[in-house]
Amino acid sequence: MDFATADLIDDFGDELRSCETQFRQYGARTAFAGPVATVRCLRDNGLVKRLLNSPGDGRVLVVDGGGSLASALMGDLIAAAAVENGWGGVVINGVVRDVATLRTLDLGAKALGSNPRKSAKDAAGEVDVPVTFGGVEFRPGDWLYSDEDGIVVAERALL
Repeated sequence: MDFATADLIDDFGDELRSCETQFRQYGARTAFAGPVATVRCLRDNGLVKRLLNSPGDGRVLVVDGGGSLASALMGDLIAAAAVENGWGGVVINGVVRDVATLRTLDLGAKALGSNPRKSAKDAAGEVDVPVTFGGVEFRPGDWLYSDEDGIVVAERALL
């Protein structure tokens, strides 16, 4: 899929919600798009691991980690599972680890930063619920488009 988020904004205007959070790019895939799946968790990546180890079908996992920088919600093993299972990308309102390896994986991966500390593995949190950060509500089934300019979200597939 070939697109630029700036062009999508120009073409679809108010139909798109533009995320204001300034994420860092970690995956080798700098542009990615797909239907949204969501997780809300805090310092616990059990649900993230469970989802990314299941069939992704090109979806993008949006993880609301509350903006915590205390421990990573995704590392190299979970990201490799995402690639293996056909996920299009991951957007984490939190941090990742194993950054050097993430850069080599064919996965869109955006996060606030990195921290080598592991998170809990209790699977505490919620799946497939609306999550909000950066002035945008991400709802399961919405379409997310991400590139080096940022992230936009629509209620339907635009391309």
